Amino acid sequence: MDTTTDTATNINKSDNTKTATDEKRHYAIILYGATSFVGQITAHYLTQFLSSPAAKAAKDSATVTWAIAGRDEDKLKKLQSELSGADANNPDSDSDSDSSNKVDIIIADSTDDASLNEMTQQTQVIISTVGPYLKYGESLIKACATNGTDYVDLTGEAIFIKDMLDKYQDTAKKSGARIVNSCGFDSIPSDLGVYFTQQQAQAQFDKPCDVIHMRVKAAKGGLSGGTIASMATIFEEVGTDKARRGQLANPYLLNDDKDAPSVRQDNVGKPEYDIEHDRWLAPFVMAVINTRIVHRSNQLLGYEYGREFKYDEAMWMQDGIKGQLMSYGMSVGLLGFATAMTFKPSREFLSKHVLPKSGSGPSKSEQENGFFDIRFFGETSKKDTINTKVTGDKDPGYGSTSRMLAQSALCLAQDISKDEVTGGFWTPSVAMGDQLLTRLEDHAGLCFEVVDDLSSN
Repeated sequence: MDTTTDTATNINKSDNTKTATDEKRHYAIILYGATSFVGQITAHYLTQFLSSPAAKAAKDSATVTWAIAGRDEDKLKKLQSELSGADANNPDSDSDSDSSNKVDIIIADSTDDASLNEMTQQTQVIISTVGPYLKYGESLIKACATNGTDYVDLTGEAIFIKDMLDKYQDTAKKSGARIVNSCGFDSIPSDLGVYFTQQQAQAQFDKPCDVIHMRVKAAKGGLSGGTIASMATIFEEVGTDKARRGQLANPYLLNDDKDAPSVRQDNVGKPEYDIEHDRWLAPFVMAVINTRIVHRSNQLLGYEYGREFKYDEAMWMQDGIKGQLMSYGMSVGLLGFATAMTFKPSREFLSKHVLPKSGSGPSKSEQENGFFDIRFFGETSKKDTINTKVTGDKDPGYGSTSRMLAQSALCLAQDISKDEVTGGFWTPSVAMGDQLLTRLEDHAGLCFEVVDDLSSN
């Protein structure tokens, strides 16, 4: 029997002894880091969604009890008041709901293990928006893994996930904690997009695609100070540690089986011309996390996509001289940014004087008017082809990410029992699959489609 299949089977059938049963936990969800930029957006979305008729009808009108958490009580109280107003002003909320009810506040700090343990023992699922995760994320992962508490975050830090996987996989499997990283724009559109494409290929051709190219056709959005801080932390790590650079270059970094694939993966790291679609290509900054998540999903599925599966990501530019200049400009800009962020003096200068500050980000109007349009080109070993797209109707990094993150937490809390998916480190597509895809389409503004001509649609 293939040893890789044994690995996936052992993960799925691990013995789970819960530290505390979900029924005894007061909260379904605690949003930790609620006063961060994306945390506030997520809190407002949860408030409005959970008070809507659609949410109340979805699970036999069951009430989801949740709380906001962080270290600054004054900021949490301010947010608590705002959320009460958001509930009252929500046009989709149930007219019979009591808008005077306030979401609970929990004080917890990433430097205080006791507070994290107390918090995680009270809830089924933790949503974490506290980054950079390399600096502030480990203590919460440890608490969740120890206490059998499910966990979702929006990290794009592959080396953080690798560290946590190595340290806490066994603990999470024993306690029943489902740890699902990268539940935002990093990396749900990529991970669920490949999952959806492979499902469609299997249905049409009775076999999966052994090659998928992902291309960002269009996206409109902005960066927050928190995102910049995470990027700065990664560049600091790889700039001072040669081993970290080696890790980041490994496409199978998150595959933790003993016999990970060795097939060479393509990487669009410089301007290229896409002859098939008459477009220039430029590097996509998020490919470094998205591709690793997709390859881990393949491993967790027992290599259903195939051990020779190849996957890459890039940004589409237009044809002609303008597209070529944009591609070169994007490539040079990314290289210059990465180089500057690697060295401490230039990194500190950019952080202080040029880049967005912590707690800042796109305006509400920019979030609402943002969008993304991502295309997938799949091909089977018999040269059958399938084309799909994933779209979102909000700013990808914040408006859409907050919805993806919240729906992932709700999916774990309400849709996926611990008998179906047991403890351990998972990816969004493997942990939640069709249930999450449906939630994203119904409640988060995402759409997954098969299309005939990706260039014109």
